[in-house]
Amino acid sequence: MKGAYWPLILVLLLGVGFGVVVVFFSAILGPKRPDPIKLSPYECGIDPIGDARTPFFVHYYVIALLFLIFDMEVVFTYPWAVSFRSLGLFGFIEMVVFIVVFLAIFVYVWGRGALEWE
Repeated sequence: MKGAYWPLILVLLLGVGFGVVVVFFSAILGPKRPDPIKLSPYECGIDPIGDARTPFFVHYYVIALLFLIFDMEVVFTYPWAVSFRSLGLFGFIEMVVFIVVFLAIFVYVWGRGALEWE
């Protein structure tokens, strides 16, 4: 067990070293021909219109994050349900606390109106 981490450290050093070497040689040997099109903020051929700091509707992202949070609950509940009998009373109490915390989050989010799609 004394030298069990050396292969992992070696792979990590090789990966980071390869990345640094590739970026270094790309900066040194790569072509440097800037022109107004390449220096523009967008290279898609459309001129940028308006301010980049305009507010946008983030409700879609909030719904996606809430989905991920409650999807985590399902991911952690399934293995618990499979090994329910072997965990005993302590495992049951832990899962009840876990579900109560998620239920409190759900009630809070529902009360704030984050689940309303407009």
